[in-house]
Amino acid sequence: MNQDRRSNQDRGRRDGNAQRDQRDHQGRSRSGSRGQGGPRRGYSESRPAERARRSTPSRQVAFEGLRMVREEDTYANLVLPRLLRTHRVSGRDAAFTTELFYGSLRAQGRLDAVIAACVDRPLDKIDPPLLDVMRLGAYQLLDMSVAPHAATSETVALARSVVGAGAASFANAVLRRVGEKDLPQWLLEVAPDREQDPTGHLAVVHSHPRWVVRALSDALAGHGRSRDEIDELLAAQNAAPSVSLVMRPGLTDLDELIDHGASQGRLSIFAASWPSGDPGGMDPVKEGRVAVQDEGSQLAALALALGADDLVLAEDHHWLDLCAGPGGKAALMGGLTVGHDADLLAVELQEHRTELVDRAVATLQEAGCEITTRTADGTTIGDELPGRFSRVLVDAPCSGLGALRRRPEARWRRTPADIGQLGGIQRGLLSSALDAAAPGGVVAYVTCSPHLAETRLIVADVLKRRDDIEQLDARDAVRAGMLLAARQDVELGEGPAVQLWPHVHGTDAMYIHLLRKQPAPTEEGLPTA
Repeated sequence: MNQDRRSNQDRGRRDGNAQRDQRDHQGRSRSGSRGQGGPRRGYSESRPAERARRSTPSRQVAFEGLRMVREEDTYANLVLPRLLRTHRVSGRDAAFTTELFYGSLRAQGRLDAVIAACVDRPLDKIDPPLLDVMRLGAYQLLDMSVAPHAATSETVALARSVVGAGAASFANAVLRRVGEKDLPQWLLEVAPDREQDPTGHLAVVHSHPRWVVRALSDALAGHGRSRDEIDELLAAQNAAPSVSLVMRPGLTDLDELIDHGASQGRLSIFAASWPSGDPGGMDPVKEGRVAVQDEGSQLAALALALGADDLVLAEDHHWLDLCAGPGGKAALMGGLTVGHDADLLAVELQEHRTELVDRAVATLQEAGCEITTRTADGTTIGDELPGRFSRVLVDAPCSGLGALRRRPEARWRRTPADIGQLGGIQRGLLSSALDAAAPGGVVAYVTCSPHLAETRLIVADVLKRRDDIEQLDARDAVRAGMLLAARQDVELGEGPAVQLWPHVHGTDAMYIHLLRKQPAPTEEGLPTA
C-alpha cells in the first residue's frame, strides 16, 4: 500500500512538473491536444510554424495570384478578381487581399533587397514559391498595419501549407530578421547612396528596375517636363489607383451609377469613380452598359471620336480601331458612331482577344451601333483597305510602362530588349493606319507608355518616309472629351502630342498623337475641305 501511495505521488509530481514545463514565464499553457497528427495548438511565440497548418483565405489567394503571375505570365488585374470569386473572399477580406497582392508585386524589388540582406544565399537559389511567401510576409511587416506576430505566424502557416515544414522554418527565421527593423531603417541599409548612385537609389526605394527608372526620367525630359519629377512619378506608379468606370454612350448615365454608389469621374465626360472593390456585381456592368476603364484610356479614344470632329476633312462614315483588344476603346468609339452616321471596324490579331472585343461591344450592337469585329493582322489592313477610313485608332502594343499602377508585374516582366522588338510592330501598325486613312482622314497613334522609343521616335521615324501626313495639335481634341471644370485647369504640355502622367493627371501615362493625311486636291488644285 505504501509502495502504491509513493508510486501515485511520484506520478503526480511528474505530471505537475510536465504541466509546469509546458507553461511560459507568464503562466500561459503551451500544451495542447494533438488531433490526428495535427500541430500543437495554443501559444507558441518561439515556434509559430507549429501554430497552424493553413493560413487565412486572404493570404492564400494572394499567394495563388503571385504564383499565377509568375508561372503563367498572366496579368495581375485579370487574375485577382477571378481568385476572389473562386475563394468567395469579399468585403474587408477582399480589400486586405487586394492590398497584399498588388502591394507585394509593386514592392517586389525593394522586398527582395531586404530579404537578400536576411539570407545567406542568392535569391535565385531559393525555391520561387517560398520566395513568394516571404515577399508576402515582408510586405505585411514593412508596409501594412498588420501586427508583427500575426504577419509572421500567418505567413509561416502559409509556407507550411504550400511548400512544407522545412521551408516554413526557414521563412520563420527570415521574417524574424525582417521584423527587427522598420522600412526606413531597411532602406538606409539596402538602398545605394543617392549621391553616388541616384538611379540605384531610386530603383530600390521606389521598387522599379534600374532601366525603367532611366527610361522614365528620359521620358519626362523628352516630353517637356523636368527630370526632378522622377520621384513623384515613381511614387505615383506605386500608389493603388482608384477604380474608374466608363459609361457606354447612350446606354446609361451618371444618375444611375450614383444610385449604385459611384460618383462623377475627374476628367472624362463618360467616367465615373467607384469607391473600392470589384464593381462586377453591379447590374450596369453585368449588362455591358458600364465597364472598368482608366480615364486616360477614355480620353485617348474620345480625342479621336469627339475631338477630331473639326479635324476630319473626309467623308466621315467609316472608322477603324486597328488594335482593338480587349475592346474598351472600341466600345467607347462604337457608341459614338451613331451621332456621325458611321460604322466601326474593330480589328484584333489574336482570336481570343477578338472574343473579348465581341463581349465589350455586344450591348452596343444590340442597341443599333454598327460595329464589326475581325481577327486580322493590323499591319496588312492598309494594303487591303487603302484610303477607306476617316478615323483610325492605333492603340499600339507597347511595354505598358505607363500602366504600372494597374499592372505592376510589367515592371519585372519587361526588359529593354522588348522596346526594340515592339518598335517594329508599332511602326508597321502606324504605317498601315496611315495607308488605311482616307485623304483628309485623322489617325490617332496611342500608347500606354511614355517611353520615347515607343512614342515620339516612332512617329518621327514613320513620318520621315512620307510626305502626305501632317501633325495636328492634340490638346484641344483631348480637352473635348473632358468635363468642363477640368478643361480649364488641366496641363497638357506644349503639343502637338499629349502625354498624360499619373503624378500630374491621375491617369495612366497615355500618349496621344494625332495625324492627318493630306486631303485630295480639287480640280482647282486646292485641298478638299
